[in-house]
Amino acid sequence: MSTSMMVDWDALHAEALDVFQQYLQVDTSNPPGNERRACAFLGDILDAEGIPYELFDAGDDRVSLRAVLPGDGSKRPIMLLNHTDVVPVEGEYWQVEPFGGVVKDGYVWGRGALDMKGIGVAQLMTFLALKRLEVPLKRDIVFLAVADEEAGGEYGILWLERHYPELLDVEYVLNEGGSGTTELFGVECPVFNVAVTEKGPLWLRLLAEGRPGHGSRPHDDNCLDRLVRALYRIQQWDRPLVVSPALEEYFARLRRAGIFTGEPTSEGLAKEADENTAIRALLTNTISTTTARSGIKHNVIPAQAEVTLDCRLLPGVRPEDFLPQLEQVIDDPKVRVERVFEGWSEENSFDTELFRTIEDVVHHHVEDALVLPGVTVGFTDSRVFRNRDVVAYGFTGGIDQPEVLATFHGHNECVSLESFRLNCEMVFDVVHRMVT
Repeated sequence: MSTSMMVDWDALHAEALDVFQQYLQVDTSNPPGNERRACAFLGDILDAEGIPYELFDAGDDRVSLRAVLPGDGSKRPIMLLNHTDVVPVEGEYWQVEPFGGVVKDGYVWGRGALDMKGIGVAQLMTFLALKRLEVPLKRDIVFLAVADEEAGGEYGILWLERHYPELLDVEYVLNEGGSGTTELFGVECPVFNVAVTEKGPLWLRLLAEGRPGHGSRPHDDNCLDRLVRALYRIQQWDRPLVVSPALEEYFARLRRAGIFTGEPTSEGLAKEADENTAIRALLTNTISTTTARSGIKHNVIPAQAEVTLDCRLLPGVRPEDFLPQLEQVIDDPKVRVERVFEGWSEENSFDTELFRTIEDVVHHHVEDALVLPGVTVGFTDSRVFRNRDVVAYGFTGGIDQPEVLATFHGHNECVSLESFRLNCEMVFDVVHRMVT
């Protein structure tokens, strides 16, 4: 009998659901984070199982937790990576208490249900089940719950990389970033997107200073006019489409499935990119203007103006490659460009033992599913591992409708009970196959 068949899934799912509901009640909104609360919650569970763990304190209750199930060393470790912080909520727009862990209408509701306490619980239950079953392991299994992912990881994964880089020395990482959906590009089909790379964040501030004056006497050194002209040039900047190896395979698989009918090349995707912002975001360095600030009074020409830009760079593109191009487009030495936050991600191969294992497990559970190597347009902590030549995939074994996935970072975040159970079973199966 296989280890998976030895698991009492009804009992384990009931336990997982209870843990999930309690975990959602731990408010780790970032800011301020208070991830120590999450680590205390997870630590109590590990203590009850007799599993030792370490805490890593970056200060101000920004704490991460690490536990290890040791293997025999015949294979290099695999890491189950998750973050414990969540984005803030506007509670008045929610149908339920955002930190109530409410089960209602076949769904689990709460901030973090999708991002990413549900995935974290699936990883935790896999970790506990393999310990309880005393499964002989060929690899160490590392469970790492980190702080501060939602704000970029300065007090989480980046802090660990600076102070304890040896802890990141693994062969494979399973993290967030992938998704399972019942529909893609308007076609109903079970699709599992396994993120093999992601776009890099580059948050910028554009600043301009000029001569203030009375609004009734316009002049040529109005800093706000200067920024408006800079933004117009940026909006007119026609950036090329780039189809990476992962996306070439992504669209090739969609074509074989009949979901995409064009050629998986930049020329073949040009029309779709013009009509579909989701496709365009996958293929270009994107720029969104997010905030603007200037002026003190309606009839006063301001002395200073600033805007912020959220740029997302294609895999492999570094900020130092992109910024000179942006400054050339702006073409105004009086507009100063300041970096606020930056990151980048290399692209992992999808020709790996882990990707093939995920494919096999998905098809075992959802026979007609389409498995795609994908690109995450947002950023995750996986970028740190990929840039260290570690294979880090975003994968969730759950599958939900697009309208449910749209609650990610939004109001009424939730996940279906069926999807949560499937996620727990798939994560277990993938990890079990990788460590035995």
